[in-house]
Amino acid sequence: MKKIAAIDIGSNAVRMLICYVIQSGNQEIFQKNSYLRLPLRLGEDSFRDGIISDKKIKTLSEALISFKYIMKVHNVDEYQIYATSALRESQNSLNVISKVEETSGLKINLINGLKEAKIIAKGNPLSKLEFNKTYLYVDVGGGSTEYSILRRGVDKKSKSFKIGTVRLLNNSINPSTIGEIEKWLKSNIDQNDKVKLFATGGNINKIQTMTGTKTGKPISYLSVKDLHNNLQLYSYKERMIKFNLNPDRADVIIPALKIFILTMESVSSNKMFIPKVGLVDGMVKEIFYEKNGCKLDS
Repeated sequence: MKKIAAIDIGSNAVRMLICYVIQSGNQEIFQKNSYLRLPLRLGEDSFRDGIISDKKIKTLSEALISFKYIMKVHNVDEYQIYATSALRESQNSLNVISKVEETSGLKINLINGLKEAKIIAKGNPLSKLEFNKTYLYVDVGGGSTEYSILRRGVDKKSKSFKIGTVRLLNNSINPSTIGEIEKWLKSNIDQNDKVKLFATGGNINKIQTMTGTKTGKPISYLSVKDLHNNLQLYSYKERMIKFNLNPDRADVIIPALKIFILTMESVSSNKMFIPKVGLVDGMVKEIFYEKNGCKLDS
């Protein structure tokens, strides 16, 4: 049995997942042990100013130091840290990584959007893929949205687009991006395809709860659209109070809904499934199968 930790430095939050990996016959069971999320909002700096501020660098360092202590308490065998959109696009990304690595003693890897999309798709716990269906995965992050298309169980196409919840809040997207997403999806998914849509990202579990969708059941297009229209009637503060939303969720949930609606409309899907996985889930599997994780210093 091994214990693996995956840390995702995202545009909206930094997340850590710790998993047991248990060998059972010819298969591996990935059992979640601990999950932590810190809403650092690195994308606010990166997408608005083009650089990560000293204040955010200090906060990120402190977050990773706390994660390091938690990993030691959990006796983690291997870990991996991936940084995504906010650091990818920051002009001082290499300086940020160097400073945080020196302070925390942890190794950080900057990954591109294509790799991010493929790892997210790997994390999906589907055991049976129907041969005649096309599977579309969409992961809505703070700075980017990743898509992966699988057909007949084979990874066909993956792509990352510079559109995310924090980026939309800051009006930091290229107006042509929405059209590019529609064009890419329609050109890679045949109109006659039976598309099964899976949605991940920081907001989707809350959206599932707010639409009254039961666990394991898909969220309907109409309920997503209704929730979006309803939330827009209220101010940021009113959304926190009326819908019991955390401050770091009350603002980004509307942009997230916009992207999910865009995706559903582009592929004519009237429902989407929620596998409750994300980048960190795929990272744990990658670390185990490819054995490329870092050893935690004792």
